Amino acid sequence: MEEKKRHHFRELLCWQKAREVRRVIYQISETLPDFEKYALANQMRRAAVSVTANIAEGYGRYHYQENIQYCRQSRASLYECEDHLITCLDEEYINKQTYEDTLSMIIETRKIIDGYIKYLHRIAQDERKK
Repeated sequence: MEEKKRHHFRELLCWQKAREVRRVIYQISETLPDFEKYALANQMRRAAVSVTANIAEGYGRYHYQENIQYCRQSRASLYECEDHLITCLDEEYINKQTYEDTLSMIIETRKIIDGYIKYLHRIAQDERKK
């Protein structure tokens, strides 16, 4: 009998993409003026780390609905990252190209999380039919 392949949250494309977003947000936060280090920069880092952490925590939950809820929280944290990114652009802490590149990453990651949530919904529905 063949052993089932073990999976880990690190294998999820949504987590991998969220990790990339987190890295970029951290890089941007390091370039902010000193007076923003404990305000905006801290908020940016907390939101970015929340994206990956919620995907990981949801993955570790027993029920699909719990996993879905954590993915929704992750998705919400991406929106928070987007808002902080807009603040950085408005305050001229980043240039338009950095804004557009990072926003594109955020949007792509959000779409992938949406797809993962739909996938989890389908699995949950299939489980209920059994």
